[in-house]
Amino acid sequence: MKHLQQSLATLRIWGDDLVPQELTAALGREPTFACAKGEEISGLSRSDARIAATGAWHLQTPDCAPADVDAQVRELLAGMTGDMAVWRKVREKHRIDLFCGLFMGHGNEGLAISPYTLVSLGVRGIELALDLYAPRVEG
Repeated sequence: MKHLQQSLATLRIWGDDLVPQELTAALGREPTFACAKGEEISGLSRSDARIAATGAWHLQTPDCAPADVDAQVRELLAGMTGDMAVWRKVREKHRIDLFCGLFMGHGNEGLAISPYTLVSLGVRGIELALDLYAPRVEG
């Protein structure tokens, strides 16, 4: 099986009462992006600014080519708390997922995710969300 061309991965946590600084302290990592509900989020220009509908805390890894979700999960969880009681509290208050964008270069490409990665996500209560992107057809 030929591997997928590229993957991106972002750990996403949302909640109306999410306080980014508290979540950062609890998890032990600085987010790539964070906001509280009602906070103004800047766009590319002032006219692109919007108000956050809910609180968000995101941690993104660099894209991998070829795709390597296992490595991206290891990178995301590195340095984060291993205390499952903390993760339980986070998931009781907020929604958590690992968003993966998976990009195909050609037809019939695949990806395997190791049991270690699946367990690492599962014990923390992190849902795996996959978006698959077909190869671009020129013409």
